[in-house]
Amino acid sequence: MTEQAGGDPLFQSQDPIFNRKELLHVGHVPDEDRIVGRDDEIQSVAAEVGAITRGDPPNNVMIYGKTGTGKSLISRHVATRARDAADDNEIGCGVLYVDCSEANTETRATRQLALSLADQTGYDQHIPVRGVGTMEYYQHIWSILEEFFDSVIVILDEIDKLDNSNILMQLSRAREARKTDAYIGVIGISNKVQYRETLDERIDSSFGHRELFFHPYDAAQLREIMRNRQDAFQPDVLEDGTIELCAALAAKKHGDARKAIEILKEAGELARRTASESVSERHIKQAQEVAEINRIEELTSGATAHAKLALYALASCIVTGDRETYKTREIYERYADICELVATDPITENGLYRQLKEQAFLGVIESEKTGGGRSQGSYLLHRLVTDPKHIVKAVRRDDSLEELPPYDKLADSTDSTRGRVDLSSFS
Repeated sequence: MTEQAGGDPLFQSQDPIFNRKELLHVGHVPDEDRIVGRDDEIQSVAAEVGAITRGDPPNNVMIYGKTGTGKSLISRHVATRARDAADDNEIGCGVLYVDCSEANTETRATRQLALSLADQTGYDQHIPVRGVGTMEYYQHIWSILEEFFDSVIVILDEIDKLDNSNILMQLSRAREARKTDAYIGVIGISNKVQYRETLDERIDSSFGHRELFFHPYDAAQLREIMRNRQDAFQPDVLEDGTIELCAALAAKKHGDARKAIEILKEAGELARRTASESVSERHIKQAQEVAEINRIEELTSGATAHAKLALYALASCIVTGDRETYKTREIYERYADICELVATDPITENGLYRQLKEQAFLGVIESEKTGGGRSQGSYLLHRLVTDPKHIVKAVRRDDSLEELPPYDKLADSTDSTRGRVDLSSFS
């Protein structure tokens, strides 16, 4: 029988499943020997910001890649090592991290930067958390940098979630505008490779950044990443084959290390909730479905309602049809039907194509260009990389779309998927 904590029978002194659960936390930055398959990426990021360790100006850099490819992890790892190396050279260097999915306005982001700088130093001025404008937060940032730092690395994670990009100009031009003598290096992180196209030309020119691309992990790398998290569990709790299955499922779906770790964590939670003594392959498979729905919801969280309706349309085509792939035109016809039922004006077919293209970059769908012969020319075929049920559940988690109506199935014509279909069983 498990020993109870402090004599209280309600609580156990030792978790029967987890030993070091923090190793499975999303924000955990592991030791260098636990980082797998990212040696080249570490070197590339270090090459851009490394000048800061010698008292020279660093380059700004934008890192692109799908979710779970190590962008945030490597950025924080390299920035921390750069700070330590600078300190060894008696150069005062700071590291600041902002999650722009939460601090999604310039005011919120600058407030977080100012408060973080104040926490790292002996800054004695009060920084209000509300009731002041963005420029006052900038003034605190410049004052702290001028007093305490020679340089600073600012990591802006999910930078595409910011409502405007003015912060990039302010940070990149601060020294030139004599706001501070400290060097500021910015690492921007985005899942959207098109982010640069959204920048104002003046800001893009001022930022002057280099671009790096992180590719998904393969199955072997994911296995090694999972093995490096084994001590998150109690000894002998993970059954044989669970690590390999977890890595294989993640590699097959998306190569997302974050989600592979989430699957492993969720499997442990399932084992604990069912009073199991070990984590089995059954727990891994159950956890994978939960994690996949969460992954789709996360990837589509910043997408427009029309992008989600496009995914819903593709899912409905697959559920009711006899194929796994559909043309843009076919998806558009189903999408237009859905828009009519939810009283929403559809975007153009070209607009839908752009929405599908972005979802392909994020790894929600795959798009392949093919030829239809002399009469049809070339066209794109789209397929989901996950179970249509996961798409339907994830889309319906959007408050504005949770009441998507069911469809009455009609026979599809030869050249069209048009026809209302019953998706109520996938709710």
